[in-house]
Amino acid sequence: MSPALAGHLLALFAVSVWGTTFVSTKLLLTQLGPVEILFDRFLLAWLVLWLIHPVWRRPEGWRRELHYLALGAFGVTLYFLTENYALTMTQASNVGLLVSSAPLLTALFAHFFTRDERLSRTLLAGSLIAFAGVGLVMFNGSVVLRLNPLGDLLALCAGAMWAVYSILLRRMNQPHGLLYLTRKVFFYGLLTMLPALWLSGYRLAGPVLASTAVWPQLLFLGLIASALCYVVWNAAVQRIGAVKASNYIYLIPAITMLTAVLVLGERITPLSMAGAALIVLGVYVAEHGLPKWLRLRAAE
Repeated sequence: MSPALAGHLLALFAVSVWGTTFVSTKLLLTQLGPVEILFDRFLLAWLVLWLIHPVWRRPEGWRRELHYLALGAFGVTLYFLTENYALTMTQASNVGLLVSSAPLLTALFAHFFTRDERLSRTLLAGSLIAFAGVGLVMFNGSVVLRLNPLGDLLALCAGAMWAVYSILLRRMNQPHGLLYLTRKVFFYGLLTMLPALWLSGYRLAGPVLASTAVWPQLLFLGLIASALCYVVWNAAVQRIGAVKASNYIYLIPAITMLTAVLVLGERITPLSMAGAALIVLGVYVAEHGLPKWLRLRAAE
């Protein structure tokens, strides 16, 4: 199997799992706060990676450590704080759709901050189409369903945080392997969470964590969606680049909406479906240009 094909398959696996995490987090929010879920999830993931790869290394110089710190802050703390708080204010399906703006933002950031992933005309056209879909979802959430628009805005900010993480990750080499890289990112993610823990009055709630309504979801988020999928995602970005890997995030809305309907009984409106269709069309155009039937229609 070629490295490129492996990268595509790894990215597909990661987003397939992440598409269900919005619903798991939504369920956990009935028992735990957003910061508690965030800290418990990544503390568990960090401990598991330590058990799998118990190798300690000295700090690698202040520039590299700052790079790790930025990866932990954007890819863990800021991303999940904005996402988790968004889930307390709006539907899981809305959050899934709006976080899927990350590929568009990744492409824009990559154009200005990298040399090998430039913004093409087809990518720009696809981005505009997909942004229109994002706009429909935001309109649907804040007007039609009369939910708090702040939740939609936070979900969009989460997409921006992930875009920054992907760009920073693309520029990070991995001399010690992906397990070490991911564990280091989690360590700095936990470190940058400390102010949020203090402000939220975090406490370890043993009886709550032992509840059958909590621990299965927390194990899934910590072991599968974090420890495993971050390693998988980091490998995908290293193989195919931040922009191509991030395009798979567009699959998350469909997975999230389906899971939300089946598990939470959420209602998906025609406006949300139209927005999702535009987002999917946008990513196709970004990768392949206009579909043949649209080119024929434009020529007429």
